[in-house]
Amino acid sequence: MHERRATADRLGAFSDAVIAVIITIMVLELKAPESSTFSALLPLWPTAVSYAVSYLFIAIIWVNHHHLLRFVEYVTPRLIWVNFAHLFAVSLVPFATAWIARAQLASAPVTVYAGIFVCVNLAYRMFEQEVLAQADSERICTLARRMARRRSLGTLLIFVAATLVSLAVPLLGLVLICAALMLYLRPEAPGSLFQGTHTS
Repeated sequence: MHERRATADRLGAFSDAVIAVIITIMVLELKAPESSTFSALLPLWPTAVSYAVSYLFIAIIWVNHHHLLRFVEYVTPRLIWVNFAHLFAVSLVPFATAWIARAQLASAPVTVYAGIFVCVNLAYRMFEQEVLAQADSERICTLARRMARRRSLGTLLIFVAATLVSLAVPLLGLVLICAALMLYLRPEAPGSLFQGTHTS
């Protein structure tokens, strides 16, 4: 059991390191204005918006990822590769964030940004399904599993809608992305009961 936990902790530590690097890359993309006046900050509002949304997105990813790892009984090769796929999709966020900032929330970058969210959500669904499949039923009840699946599917549909909407109205697409993210602020699925979550 100790060896299983150590392997899960190693998977979590690697994921933490990758996410930390992703956040660092995003921070390095923030460029201060050359002027020393407050008015020089105004043209940077797309940068601020895209960075804030992306930072919130990555924070939510980390919280939910950390939450799911607590239920891992054993780390399978499939779980490892699904985790790599998830992290790969997340690693594209800084690129899209920088493009949105430079293009002033233009249609193409926001569409790509939303598309990346679709990929991240797909990978997360696979990761979540792999964890829930092996989780002890005494720790995660049937209702919790059902609500988690519904939330994953619901947010995936919202991200797909955001991708399509962004082609015509990029700002609305960004709003839809934020709305989907709100559903993941708490790692426990809404209306569900995760049992034994007080254990580590």
